[in-house]
Amino acid sequence: MDKSVQVSGSSSHLVNLVAVVAAMGGLLFGYDTGIISAALLQITKEFQLSTAVQEIVTASIVAGALAGCVCAGPLSDLNGRRRTVMLAAAVFIGGTIIAASAQAIWLLTIGRFVLGLAIGASTQIVPIYIAEIAPAARRGRLVVLFQLAIIFGLLLSFVVGFVLRGASWHILFAIGVVPAIVLWIGMLFLPNSPRWMALKGRVEEARKILYRIRPSHGAADRELAEIIAAHDAQAPWSELAKPWVRPALIASVGVALLCQLTGINAVLYYAPTIFAGVGFGESSALLTSVAIGVSMMVATVFGMWAVDAVGRRTLLLWMTPLAVISLIVLGGMFTLGYTHGVGAWITAAAIVCYSMFNVGSLSVAVWLVGSEVYPLSCRGKGMSLVAAGHWGADLLISLTTLSLVQMLGAGGTFWIFGLINAGAFFFVLKYVPETKGRSLEEIESSLKQGRFLENIGVVHANR
Repeated sequence: MDKSVQVSGSSSHLVNLVAVVAAMGGLLFGYDTGIISAALLQITKEFQLSTAVQEIVTASIVAGALAGCVCAGPLSDLNGRRRTVMLAAAVFIGGTIIAASAQAIWLLTIGRFVLGLAIGASTQIVPIYIAEIAPAARRGRLVVLFQLAIIFGLLLSFVVGFVLRGASWHILFAIGVVPAIVLWIGMLFLPNSPRWMALKGRVEEARKILYRIRPSHGAADRELAEIIAAHDAQAPWSELAKPWVRPALIASVGVALLCQLTGINAVLYYAPTIFAGVGFGESSALLTSVAIGVSMMVATVFGMWAVDAVGRRTLLLWMTPLAVISLIVLGGMFTLGYTHGVGAWITAAAIVCYSMFNVGSLSVAVWLVGSEVYPLSCRGKGMSLVAAGHWGADLLISLTTLSLVQMLGAGGTFWIFGLINAGAFFFVLKYVPETKGRSLEEIESSLKQGRFLENIGVVHANR
């Protein structure tokens, strides 16, 4: 009995360590995307940037992420999840050095594009890596740890931007090299995904890994048998177009697109610029970003609990309508011009509430749903499409937000985002099933048997 308890505790600690170290890629994602909100205020003044060039500098990291996530899928299928994460960490280091040392806008743009390659790769591979190692009962909160790390990275970037607001923007970018080095070193000591090992026919190696990360050898053997019974050979891209996989594709890519089209990164990237433009002082605008970051941390911690306690689908349906209400209020404050005095506090409260409700729902679910719903044979490629949808929508938002604000005003822009949030609610209602507590093999079986959407009253044709 004592030995069993010790094995269980040891396996649990190792799984937690895997999730924490791998999620460091999320911290880098958050910091490197968020720091531009503070740095852009300095960079715009130093180089006299037009609105279009501001959008290009901001969006370059997103363009890199779009390319990185597509390339990472085949790489992770070929070389394994662990090695791909290590490659992303090395690219993070290189991109940080280029961006931090840049003396011209074109070089800064290249550096941020390289950082984007690493960010895109990490969003494709880290959630899969954690999901394939975590036990079903804890998979939700462990995968959402990646999102928590993203939000912590964003909060860190906001705090650094506020505290070092008088320092050079080069320093703001250079700080990101520290977690990149930690990620690369940490991955040296972690195991590969047992499911990837089994997919490659390395069954005994997969068994040894499962022995280390499951509470008993019996549980590990049973899980390995399920993995072997459930998966087919590694599938080509065309597998994703087959009718039996389509429900997973619609649910996961739809959530990924809506996560960005609902406007959260418009707030993250441009909140200081938008608030400064309507009369907030620079320090007040940066401090508002810190408040947004804190609220997002709180929402993500709640989401980590909720995805396993109440379910992924339920969380989305609870929180999305509240994000809509927040955006209606926010748009109204800007449209009516009530952004001074008491109105400034209401405006700030509305944007904080929107950030909490959006991040606590769509942003919490996006990487989790994508890492769960695909069959093992095409999981890497499917997650590449999820990440590509996320970053493609993010690129669109990054390139158009300031232009939308100029054309429609901040109020009209936020009302558009509110309408899209309302659409997200109905999309989840129709296309996103509950995956709480189900093993990856059970979810794959439901796809093959046409039962993927049965818990929301929609049944697709069998394979």
